[in-house]
Amino acid sequence: MKKELEKIIQKLVKDLFGLEQVGFAVDYPKDEKFGDYSTNVAMVLAGRLKKNPIQIAEIIKSKLSFDFIDKIEIVAPGYINFYLSPEYFQNKVKEINEKKEEYGNSNVGENKKFLIEFVSANPTGPIHLGNARGGPLGDALANVLKKSNHQVKKEYYVNDFGNQVLMLGHSILKDEQAQYRGDYVDDLALQKDKEMNDPMEVGNWGANVILEKFIKPTCEGLGVDFDGWFSEKSLHTSGKVDEIVQMLREKNLIYEKDGAVWFKSTEFGDDKDRVLIKSNGFKTYSATDFAYHKNKIERGFDKLINIQGADHHKQAEVVKSFVENFLHEGKKLDLIMTQIVRVIKDGKEIKMSKRKGIYFALDDLLEEVGKDAVRFIFTSYSPTSHINFDLNLALERSEKNPVFYVQYAHARICSILKKAEDDEAGERNKNKERVELSLLAHEKEMSLMRELEKFPELIKEISRTYERTFFG
Repeated sequence: MKKELEKIIQKLVKDLFGLEQVGFAVDYPKDEKFGDYSTNVAMVLAGRLKKNPIQIAEIIKSKLSFDFIDKIEIVAPGYINFYLSPEYFQNKVKEINEKKEEYGNSNVGENKKFLIEFVSANPTGPIHLGNARGGPLGDALANVLKKSNHQVKKEYYVNDFGNQVLMLGHSILKDEQAQYRGDYVDDLALQKDKEMNDPMEVGNWGANVILEKFIKPTCEGLGVDFDGWFSEKSLHTSGKVDEIVQMLREKNLIYEKDGAVWFKSTEFGDDKDRVLIKSNGFKTYSATDFAYHKNKIERGFDKLINIQGADHHKQAEVVKSFVENFLHEGKKLDLIMTQIVRVIKDGKEIKMSKRKGIYFALDDLLEEVGKDAVRFIFTSYSPTSHINFDLNLALERSEKNPVFYVQYAHARICSILKKAEDDEAGERNKNKERVELSLLAHEKEMSLMRELEKFPELIKEISRTYERTFFG
């Protein structure tokens, strides 16, 4: 409806005033008392026509006529507010009932191929709330993009190579270079083959166990089903990382200093140059990130989306600049940066540190409150907002807990529908042609129907902006 109103008003402006491509907006009013849709077109035209916006609004209103509009009002300083008829919303319910899961589908994506990479926590410990935020967000965004006819692949990048794997090995061996602590490290130490004592070998083994025993089952428990698990190690063994280093060398974008190889990242918008290869020979995240994103592009995706924590912002921007300016792929890579999750219990924040063995495992929360609650809370905030995850509130069974309230409402609706099927009029209730939609006229019913009417446009908006996944 929003787009339809925009087209009608745009044509009317051309017919009445001879103006084309006027940049006005049709929006949803914040308060329902101001209608279902509102436009600022009269105020936009006021300067160009040198007329009072109220006068312009009156001219436009006099030429507007819709079967589905109940009334049109003009409000100072010149807004035109549209009130849709109850019949329009009632017919929308009929449409939803007929289309079911296909309601809101569109062809905005034109079957383009999208790759969304998210979560991608190091396989050095279980997933905790701090690095799980991208899971529900990425999964929800993928679902929305699929409804808009995008081909979507969800991918987890497994950091199974390099220094963090070596440190995991030292931690399992419990030597002087151990950095990770926790019950899971103790368990791995007991499970390890006694003959295996090389830190890198132990780290590789431990990372694989953590991936298979902790990370994959946790993602499944969260309701996130990844289409692919991409191994960082494969980039090294295939020589792809060395190829990137050579490419940068040929472009005079690297130099040596203090025994290390440095990348001129300042030429890509960074605030300082970054180490590409450490003095011990280990290649840094920059080298593997470049190789990984070159691989993504070579796989033929039209758009790449990375969902990462805000603490990776600098590195993410360098990678984005690398894709745009070095690989010359234009605006192919989009970044969604998420803020931190603070876990609150009894009014106090639980401090987390994987290396100290202090963390709140996502598995524990899923077991206590279920995946629906976790997904609801994580997608109820903009990615740019911090989340204070109140454990006490998440477990509370009252109206104070929005998750419980929604779950209760859903259970109540299911109960009513079940009763309708079981009573004497059950067969009639199943007959859609005999449903009297005009009875849906209560203020709260109208409010709910208004939200349902916005759903298709919301799906299109999210497909364009990646924002408002469930929030807003």
